[in-house]
Amino acid sequence: MADGENGAGGANGKEFRKRRRGRNWALLAVLFGLAVLFYAMTIVRLGGGQ
Repeated sequence: MADGENGAGGANGKEFRKRRRGRNWALLAVLFGLAVLFYAMTIVRLGGGQ
């Protein structure tokens, strides 16, 4: 494996960590969006019977 692929030092390691951090933030946003969607769907279903 090249240094950039496994996150080992140097400029390639910094780029790897930066890309990983970006993916982590994107995954957090997707998970948060799903949680909000499920919450909204639950509220609509519970409130729809009234």
